[in-house]
Amino acid sequence: MNQELFTINNVWMMVATILVFIMHLGFASLEAGLTRAKNTVNILFKNTIIPAMGLLTYAFVGFNLMYPGEAFTGGFFGLSGLGLSLPEGWDTSNYNQGYTFFTDFIFQAMFAATAATIVSGAVAERIKLGPFIIFSTLYVAICYPIVGMWKWGGGFLDSLDTPFYDFAGSTIVHSVGGWGALVGAYLLGPRIGKYTDKGMKAIPGHNIPMAVIGVFLLWFGWFGFNGGSVLTADPGTVSKVFVTTSIAGAAGAFGALLFSYIKFKSYDITMVLNGILAGLVGITAGADLMGVGESAIIGFVGGGLVVFAVVFFDKVKIDDPVGAISVHLVGGIWGTLAVGLFGDLAGFSQVMSQLIGIGAVGAFCVIFSFVVFYSMKRTVGIRVHEQEEVEGLDINEHSMRAYPDFATKE
Repeated sequence: MNQELFTINNVWMMVATILVFIMHLGFASLEAGLTRAKNTVNILFKNTIIPAMGLLTYAFVGFNLMYPGEAFTGGFFGLSGLGLSLPEGWDTSNYNQGYTFFTDFIFQAMFAATAATIVSGAVAERIKLGPFIIFSTLYVAICYPIVGMWKWGGGFLDSLDTPFYDFAGSTIVHSVGGWGALVGAYLLGPRIGKYTDKGMKAIPGHNIPMAVIGVFLLWFGWFGFNGGSVLTADPGTVSKVFVTTSIAGAAGAFGALLFSYIKFKSYDITMVLNGILAGLVGITAGADLMGVGESAIIGFVGGGLVVFAVVFFDKVKIDDPVGAISVHLVGGIWGTLAVGLFGDLAGFSQVMSQLIGIGAVGAFCVIFSFVVFYSMKRTVGIRVHEQEEVEGLDINEHSMRAYPDFATKE
């Protein structure tokens, strides 16, 4: 490969890394906007510490767990060492045709913390900060890299007769976060006042404009999330992925709009926002395989599923303040399954492989999350005291308020 092409590929990967990094600001804005003013500092604190923690843990152990080398091909677990050791030819195409060793690391590191960020929204407004940081550290350092190794690191899911396929992480990133979010929300229990004898009581977020900004930042970052996952600057594939990603997100908005209007007889902006995200999550597994029509179907169905998922989780009294479980878990499962139903790999054998991947990742993440959360619940506790929850986490856990000049009524 000539040096000019290697440089172009590498620069695109670094630009994509920047776009994925911006998604953390999107998550912070979305979660803060969809929760109450008295918990804003807490939400922003978690979304600030998560990428910092993710970068450090992924550098120390996560990267080598996720990409342990050819000796562990077809396996369930591997570790090639601790820290980042430069291989020979790390900055040339001898390492990889698309990027240097450091570009490889930093792009993957930006993905790693996303899983913990997903969990943050589902457990918002009632989890203790310390236990959440402990869980997030273990989830990013151990759980996510092991699951990622199963496919992207050459593990057993990549070695099936019909290999499991997940282009940019509908399962390996989004469902991993969704399973952790489901377990955390279940063990925490609902927020005070959410479910009463008279039924479910909506607890609206305090800043819808902030939530809208968050979704558009996430959509913007998704061009790097999916486009960067091509792993080169190949113009045909990258441009196709941009289009399929955009179409799915747009169709997700209309899927959520239609079904939420049928269900609630109102134009619910929060449903549309989550519909966009569900469409983006859904296309992430097969963005390089789908045509425009197939992307629209995947996004539209994903947006509709969010509406029914939100209603379902409220019926079973699993309180998710931002809809993270509905978007990332339900949307991730749908998108992963869609690879076997639409596009270049569609077929029965691919559907079966996708189901194996969904089941294996789900089982591991649920067990891992439950062990960590339940252990802390039985020891240090994972939920703040009732008075602290009523007064707000900002003043009790951070000794400050996000809006000190304004009186807030809860």
